[in-house]
Amino acid sequence: MKILVIGSGGREHALVWKLAQSPHATQIWCAPGNAGIAQERLANNSSPVECVNLGADDLPKLLAFAQERKIEFTVVGPDNPLALGIVDLFQKNGLRIWGPNQKAAQFESSKVFSQNFMERHGIPTASAGTFSEAGPAKAFAAALGGQCVVKADGLALGKGVLMCANQTEAERAVDEIMVGKTFGAAGARVVIQEFLAGIEVSLHALCDGKTAKIFPTSQDHKRALDGDGGLNTGGMGTYSPTPFLSDAELKRAGDEILIPWLRGCAEEKIDFCGILYPGVMLTKNGPKVLEFNARFGDPETQIYLTRLENDLVELLDASVSGTLDQMELKWKPAASVCVVMASGGYPGNYAKGKVISGLDAANVLPDVKVFHAGTAKSGNEIVTNGGRVLGVTALGKDLKVAQAAAYAAVKKIHFDGAHFRRDIAAKAF
Repeated sequence: MKILVIGSGGREHALVWKLAQSPHATQIWCAPGNAGIAQERLANNSSPVECVNLGADDLPKLLAFAQERKIEFTVVGPDNPLALGIVDLFQKNGLRIWGPNQKAAQFESSKVFSQNFMERHGIPTASAGTFSEAGPAKAFAAALGGQCVVKADGLALGKGVLMCANQTEAERAVDEIMVGKTFGAAGARVVIQEFLAGIEVSLHALCDGKTAKIFPTSQDHKRALDGDGGLNTGGMGTYSPTPFLSDAELKRAGDEILIPWLRGCAEEKIDFCGILYPGVMLTKNGPKVLEFNARFGDPETQIYLTRLENDLVELLDASVSGTLDQMELKWKPAASVCVVMASGGYPGNYAKGKVISGLDAANVLPDVKVFHAGTAKSGNEIVTNGGRVLGVTALGKDLKVAQAAAYAAVKKIHFDGAHFRRDIAAKAF
């Protein structure tokens, strides 16, 4: 099977790495890919994965490439091409593609849409209001005592969420998003949610429009600094499983969220084939959805795919075919930890082009895989090319072993200004 993967981050490197292990894969391209993706080879025939210099948002060129190369299966990694309707475009042209269509991608591309959907269908979530003007938004925040979360409606690279402890911070957040347009058009409307106390976990479910198969638990670390300090990021590391939900509690949480969600999708004629990734707060009143994402998390993909025993080509194919009910997800009993190494200054301004050393030394450690995110090739060297640079991932018989292995690998890798959190998975202990 000829496969095209769209995207260039750590999530896409993990997807390519896992797809390349399938005997069904005969050729894989990634657009635009990164330096680590270009080093992967297929288990089937040892052929290299080819990176193609096409932007993930350049839908016409991606379509032309897929038609020209007779691509048999396309896998979409990031949120933006999904929101732009790449699935609809490919399907209209008779191409097989995995990911939610434009209507279904609204669960992520519009916080207003997903908040209203949850309220319509009785999905447990925070009390919230949606606003297109700053004045009423500030008044609603005041009614919550200023303790709230202000979210830009549209896509903002995982950064359009501002946590507020008081009214001054809430008003500043509303002004930043709606008046200052920090996140551009994404901030034309905002959702303001009550602040929920509890432990946040990432749930993932693979869906085929009728069936949803839930993954084990994981926990992301959104803030830039140890102890959840600093600014929100796209994610500084993650681990799986978490100790916060037993298997029975995970099933119950999944049922409370996914059963009404599937019913709501059927009622509103939303055909969702892909990954639904709800961020969930475990409150004293039970699990509540903070927001929905319509694609694999990053860096959650890195830990899930190192634990997944199934053939990923077969799973994603079943998601497109509507035959997911016939599949059983199989997971290694091992724990997985991913530590993100980021550029100095991230999530603010950062320099690119810093030479990375020690990658080979880290990758030869047992049960370690270094996934590339923001990397590029410069001559014979691999250099930094983004905010989040690497996802250093390790398996272990338990979380302590996996955590130690991930940090041992991080120690081997160096680039100017590198920063990473030293407490990934610490909440589990």
